[in-house]
Amino acid sequence: MKIQLASSYGFCFGVKRAIEIAEEHRGAVTYGPLIHNKDEIDRLKNGFNIGLARKLDDIQEKDTVVIRTHGIPKDELKQLKVQDTKIIDATCPYVTTPQHIVAKMSSEGYSVVIFGDEEHPEIKGVVSYAENPEDAFIVLTSEELEDLPLKAKVAVVSQTTKKPEDFAKIVTELMKSRKEVRVFNTICNATFENQDAAADLAKEADVMIVIGGKHSSNTKQLHSICQRYCDDSYLIENESELQPEWFDGKKLCGISAGASTPDWIVQNVIEKIEEMVK
Repeated sequence: MKIQLASSYGFCFGVKRAIEIAEEHRGAVTYGPLIHNKDEIDRLKNGFNIGLARKLDDIQEKDTVVIRTHGIPKDELKQLKVQDTKIIDATCPYVTTPQHIVAKMSSEGYSVVIFGDEEHPEIKGVVSYAENPEDAFIVLTSEELEDLPLKAKVAVVSQTTKKPEDFAKIVTELMKSRKEVRVFNTICNATFENQDAAADLAKEADVMIVIGGKHSSNTKQLHSICQRYCDDSYLIENESELQPEWFDGKKLCGISAGASTPDWIVQNVIEKIEEMVK
């Protein structure tokens, strides 16, 4: 059986940057999981003594605090700044962009529609930058727009890891009913590239393995895309979840990985598959 990697996969710019920042600040504490990959967080903990604070009360005075890749709500950042802590901001620049857009458009009197998952840390941070919280709305489907008290002027942004075609549905629906719609495409380029590459490979593969955190939005999107073209598509966090029967009678195994998945985990998966199919 042949094993083939997608032409684009794994660590994106923002995640690489966050990992490097954490490694440069040995002994620091991240506020929230730095990225959505438990194995990589464990590596940082064991190799660089990087702690994890899940809430503000977990942060001690004089801690060095690294802000997670997905960012944090505006008021929480303010609270950190008044404490005697050193703040290192590892928020991905692609995430700070929608934060700034929401702040600007809200201050100019627009209703702001945010396409994304309400419980995702990125979206919790983005919506917090609205000047008037009553004018900011989070939606996952175009149907959710129907009963929203939107103004005539609307600005719309997207979670960085969403599918472009789903974002387009939101935009199209808004344009039917509003006089002015300002569209800001805040989907990350790495998301486009990884999704397109995964789709191309899934069309050819007999089995697809998508590697990444089970709570990672972009990894779940990759898995969903692969399932469209390859029925035997599996989402795993690491090599321990591989099952030998997945590869019975298969000729081509495709592999993709989420933006928070390091190369060392990808290589472990490849080696385990090679052992299984000998």
